[in-house]
Amino acid sequence: MTLHALTPAEEINLRIARLQNAIRTCGMDAVLISDNANIYYTSGRVFSGYVYIPATGTATYFIRRPEGITDDKVQYIRKPEQIAGLLSEAGVGLPAVMGYELSSLDVISYRRLVNAFPGVTPVDASPIIKSVRSVKTDFELEQLRRSGIRHQHVYDLIPRLYREGMTDIELQIEIERASRLEGCLGIFRIAGDSMEFFMSNILAGDNADSPTPYDFAMGGAGLDPSLPVGADGTVITPGMSVMVDSNGNFTGYMTDMTRVFSCGKLDDKAMEAHQCSIEICRALEKAGKPGTPAAELYELAVSIVERHGLERYFMGHKQKAGFIGHGVGIEINELPVIAPRSRDILAEHNVIALEPKFVIPHVGAVGVENTYIVTSGGLERITDAPEQIIDLI
Repeated sequence: MTLHALTPAEEINLRIARLQNAIRTCGMDAVLISDNANIYYTSGRVFSGYVYIPATGTATYFIRRPEGITDDKVQYIRKPEQIAGLLSEAGVGLPAVMGYELSSLDVISYRRLVNAFPGVTPVDASPIIKSVRSVKTDFELEQLRRSGIRHQHVYDLIPRLYREGMTDIELQIEIERASRLEGCLGIFRIAGDSMEFFMSNILAGDNADSPTPYDFAMGGAGLDPSLPVGADGTVITPGMSVMVDSNGNFTGYMTDMTRVFSCGKLDDKAMEAHQCSIEICRALEKAGKPGTPAAELYELAVSIVERHGLERYFMGHKQKAGFIGHGVGIEINELPVIAPRSRDILAEHNVIALEPKFVIPHVGAVGVENTYIVTSGGLERITDAPEQIIDLI
C-alpha cells in the first residue's frame, strides 16, 4: 500500500512546497495537520495520524492506521506524544512556532497536541492552509473537470428516472443510485460548523421554503428532525418545481451543480426568476476575473435581482442565505466566499460554485448552480448540463 495512492509524488511535493512558502511568510516554523481533508491534500490519501510539515525540509507522515503504508517519509506511532521524540531522533529540531488547524480541532485534541510539544508556541494555521488549498494546481483542476463531466452524465439521466406519482425522496433515491453507478464516491465533505448533509438535496414545491438550521441556499424539512434538510416525502405534482442539488464527488474533488425540473409548466414569476438566475451567472462569468473582490460579485448579482424586482424571493423566502457562492474542491464551502462582507479576492485557479437561487411560494425553488474555474478571461464553467427548466412529463 503506497502513501500517495493515485496522486503523483511530484504533485504532493508541489502542494507541500506551496504550504511551506506560506508557512515561512506567516512566521511559522512548522504546521501539524490532522484534519482528513488536509491530510488528503498533503498526502494523496486519508489516514489516521498527522502530517508534520516544517517551513523548510521534508514532510513526515506520522500514521496510526491503516498498517502497511510504505514510504520512507512514514513513521508509525501509537499516540501523538511520540512525535517530538521521533523528530529529535531524526535530527530535526523542534519548531519555535507551530501551526495547528484551530478551525477543525476540538479543545481536548488541541490541548493534547500543545502538551506534546512543550515550549513550542502554538498559532492558528487554518487560514493559511485554506488559502493555499483555494488555488488549485493543474492536477486538481483536471480532477474537478473529470468530476464535472460525470456529474453532468447523471443529470442527463434524471428525466428518465422520474415516474408519475413519485415523491421527492423516491426520485432522490433513483438519482443517487444512478450517481453511484456513474462512480460517485458518496461522501459529501462540507467545511463549516456542524453542517451535515447526505448525497443530494431534492426540493419539491413548498418544501423548498422550509427553514433549516444550516447555512444553505435552500433548506427543506427533511425526513426526520435528526437531519432537518432536504426531501420530506412531498408527492411531485403539476405546477411545482423540483430542484436537484446532487453530489458531484467522483474523483475526491467535488463539483457542485443544481438544476430545476418541473411537472408541467411553472407560473410566470418562477420562470422569470429562473431566467434571472441564468442572467446572473452570465454576468458573473464575465466579471469573475483574478483580482476581483468577491463582495463585488455579490453586489452585481443583487443589482440584477433588484432590476427584476425579485428581492423578496432571492436566496430564500422565509429564511435567506447570506451568500451566493463558495469555493469547492476537496470540500464544499472552501474559499473564496461570495458574500456581501467577504474580504476574499478572486485568484487565478480558484474554483467556485455560484448558486443564485429563488424560492417562489406555492411553486418551489428555481435557479441554477454551476462550478467554475477562475481564469484570466473570466469564469470557465465545468458543469455543463442544460440550464433551462426541463419538464419531467
